Amino acid sequence: MSSFYQKEKEVQPRFLIVDLKDQVLGRAATKIATMLKGKDLANYTPGVDMGTVVIAINADQVKLTGRKLDQKMYYRHTGYMGGLREINAKDQMKKDSTQIIFHAVKGMLARGPLGRAQLKKLKVYAGAEHPHSAQKPEAVALA
Repeated sequence: MSSFYQKEKEVQPRFLIVDLKDQVLGRAATKIATMLKGKDLANYTPGVDMGTVVIAINADQVKLTGRKLDQKMYYRHTGYMGGLREINAKDQMKKDSTQIIFHAVKGMLARGPLGRAQLKKLKVYAGAEHPHSAQKPEAVALA
């Protein structure tokens, strides 16, 4: 008896919508990463992009526990000498709250072509409106 291996061309894409209002950042990110990988499906195959598109709304209302809002730092580099830039989570929430979700989920996906392909299927929006209503996304509760 041979093992089942899902073929990439046989994958049926599915659209899921996740409301991040009053959700804890890390717990929400782990569930989103699990959905993007396809681990919640019965026919999960580790080396195949399972075609799940996750639409995360209300990113500006996500919660950080403890003192992370003041102490958690996000770093980037300009590419020039001495070009390391840092910003704390509170300022990043004011500037662009979608990047906090994106960064948290990115750290939970594989490094390489498969992880990058899965990350492209994450759509994060600060408010409740999104342009994907034509795909009829299925609402998923995180808690």
